[in-house]
Amino acid sequence: MSGPAMTDVGAILDAARTRLAGSPRERLGDWAASRRLLGFGRAPRIVPVGEAWHVGVLLIGDAEVWATGEVLRARTEAPRGYTAQAQRERSERAAAAARGGFAEGEVLHLGAAPIDLDALARGEASGPLSLVLDVPHIRWSATGQTRPLSAYLDDQLALR
Repeated sequence: MSGPAMTDVGAILDAARTRLAGSPRERLGDWAASRRLLGFGRAPRIVPVGEAWHVGVLLIGDAEVWATGEVLRARTEAPRGYTAQAQRERSERAAAAARGGFAEGEVLHLGAAPIDLDALARGEASGPLSLVLDVPHIRWSATGQTRPLSAYLDDQLALR
């Protein structure tokens, strides 16, 4: 990372980490590679791969930052009478998280996308982050305008 804007992003994120210290984190999950046991395939599992503070559209780790993906709540598999395919699939992902080691009812993040801070240094956008006139900005919704990252984090952290 280089340049004043990147120093600002690093400083902004470090300040957020300092403010978040001591507050609970949420775990990140990813699909486990399928292994066979005694010739039989195992049911799909989502396993823990890290943890971060969930701050709006960002997941802030000790050194990394991700754009949020799907937020799930792990729960054991049970017959459910969903009429919508999307609900059935979401329930299957929640059960896969429970099989992978997440506690019943635990919130997890699946499909979090790493944010490339080096790309920002080159003036490229990464996830919801971009530079606008050398000031780090964030797009907090797909259709929303960008706003300065520092103001966004201040607002999000004030809600805690």
